[in-house]
Amino acid sequence: MSQGVVREKVATALLGALDGAKQKGQLKATAWPALTLDAPKRPEWGDLASTVAMSLASSEQKAPHDIAQIIVENLLQRDQLFDRVEVVRPGFLNLTIKPALWQEVLREVEQQGSRYGHATIGTGRRVLIEYVSANPTGPLHVGHGRGAAVGQAVIRLLRAIGYDVVGEYYINDAGRQMKLLGASVYARYRELSGETTQFPEDGYHGTYITEVAQRIKKQLDQVAADMSPDTLETRCRTLAYQELIGRIRDDLTVFGIEIQSWFSEGSLLESKAVERALDELKDRDLLFEQDGAWWFRSSKYGDEKDRVVRKQDGQLTYLASDIAYHHDKLRRGYDLLIDVLGADHHGYIHRMEAVMQAYGHPKERLQVVLVQLVKLLRGGAEVKMSKRTGEFITMREVIDEVGADAAKFYFLMRDSKTHLEFDLELAKQRSADNPVYYVQYAHARICSLWRVASERGIARPTANATDLTVLTDPDELGLIKKLSAYPEVIRASALAFEPHRVTYYLQQLAAQLHTFYNKHRVLPPMPDQERDEPASSEILSPQRIAARLVLMGSVQQVLRNGLEVLGISAPEHM
Repeated sequence: MSQGVVREKVATALLGALDGAKQKGQLKATAWPALTLDAPKRPEWGDLASTVAMSLASSEQKAPHDIAQIIVENLLQRDQLFDRVEVVRPGFLNLTIKPALWQEVLREVEQQGSRYGHATIGTGRRVLIEYVSANPTGPLHVGHGRGAAVGQAVIRLLRAIGYDVVGEYYINDAGRQMKLLGASVYARYRELSGETTQFPEDGYHGTYITEVAQRIKKQLDQVAADMSPDTLETRCRTLAYQELIGRIRDDLTVFGIEIQSWFSEGSLLESKAVERALDELKDRDLLFEQDGAWWFRSSKYGDEKDRVVRKQDGQLTYLASDIAYHHDKLRRGYDLLIDVLGADHHGYIHRMEAVMQAYGHPKERLQVVLVQLVKLLRGGAEVKMSKRTGEFITMREVIDEVGADAAKFYFLMRDSKTHLEFDLELAKQRSADNPVYYVQYAHARICSLWRVASERGIARPTANATDLTVLTDPDELGLIKKLSAYPEVIRASALAFEPHRVTYYLQQLAAQLHTFYNKHRVLPPMPDQERDEPASSEILSPQRIAARLVLMGSVQQVLRNGLEVLGISAPEHM
């Protein structure tokens, strides 16, 4: 079930009521709108709310309040599913669910285990997500780290709801930036060899360029005498590229990012794919020549202006390669293309939507996820420069300082379209103020519970063999309600490409777990007051102990599932 057992049964009941009303002639619609069930803003209003009556008001030409009343009249399972059903103007349906239905959630979680929250919405659809794609002219920086975390999380979310997803890195290994890389490393190599040289005006000045030149100097010295300066510079470019792309691969591996496909821009040029893609646009009369340059008629498809693909001097623009690359993606038969890009690429969206349409596809076949800048803080003060080099802080430096888990969680804590403040000191704290620690500790805390139970000889009960009807305390039901929302969180996060919804949910679930654990007992007290147990005066029956253990097992499972979908570990000890 994609929505979870409670939402599924409630949705089925509401659709049954709509069908019943139609059969009686009370409603006339030929199709019902999508049913959404959300938690009301205030708990006293109920457990779930539906706006379906307001969605039907226009087509039915009835007041939404009247439509809601008709739905209530036709709810056949009202007494079995609901403690209370209220119609609130202008037409909200506020629903209070019977505890017995909430208790079924625990059986559902246990039965589905690591698959709880998964769905089949995307079955049969192939998706290609391009992400990171940093130029191999330097190390990955913090912004690339956020893009990597977002891209991976979107991949995992879409896979969780059934899509067949491939993650791809587009290597910009051709063009001007690679020539500048070679020239920069060659200049530093000559300096290291005691020669006087002029550094390229637009070259790469980072200390990493000198470090690369130092590392490849021995290889270059062995062949330098037999090579012309131009050939030696080309050799510098090749060796520097190999080292830097290798460093990028290593950094992504340390970050826990697995790229399934590495696509070379150079391969497009070598195979004449760029020329073929442009020729196809010419055949469609979508390229035109003006002032010696060739232009793509992107304005025909909503772009603000036409774009140059070949300059007056015959050089191809970056757009030409991008057109060929996306043409290749389409040729590979993917149903959906997703590009994860820095927010400075916002203007890129319309021109690439124009490319989709130029090749006969709807613009929606390409979706762009924008990733905003990251501001690094240390104890509240902004940090801009690396302590080691005095330059920009690399992604690897952040991972080495706070760990891959903390880095991912922080990168995913906010909507990727908004700026992010990342406090390095806070990310290392072992306290409730550190969000990733707070969530991981919730999982580890339940693992500790199982160890204590085992030491006392208390077996772990199963949901099907446990009387769950004793779980009627508001705090118990509150945890179950939060667990029931998880499948919908995953579905909505995946379809919106917004993994921050999952981190927010996990923080809420962890907060409820910690509050519950500090307030209520799960195991019977021991004379010496076992570790990590609340000082509660509750007297628990064996049935209540078993039921609460089942509840804790379900919370643990959902915490683990949520962290897994983000690519973050769920530690058993902290």
